[in-house]
Amino acid sequence: MSAILRKGSNPVLSNSVEYHGFVYLAGITADDLSQDVSGQTQQILAKIDAALEEHGTDKTRLLQAQVWLKDIRDRDALNKLWVAWLPAGGAPVRACVEANMADPRHLVEIMITACR
Repeated sequence: MSAILRKGSNPVLSNSVEYHGFVYLAGITADDLSQDVSGQTQQILAKIDAALEEHGTDKTRLLQAQVWLKDIRDRDALNKLWVAWLPAGGAPVRACVEANMADPRHLVEIMITACR
């Protein structure tokens, strides 16, 4: 049986889980919540890069993304950064929806599945 590698675990969740070469990242939010949606998105994309690197992979291996926005009208601002961040021809399947956030200062949250 293959091992399941969990990182950043607490009683509620793990920040990432790797199994059979697949890497699942928990929903990632910004640390500096004083930023607008663009600032928060930039922070999140940097955190995704770092988390994927910890698992020996990168954004060229993205499979799926789930994006939650506090205000769906911010989608264009998010997409501008998202498209610039993605490798050419490497867009994953994606859902992007408006959602109430656990902390009202969070404007965006992104959850990723990738492979090694």
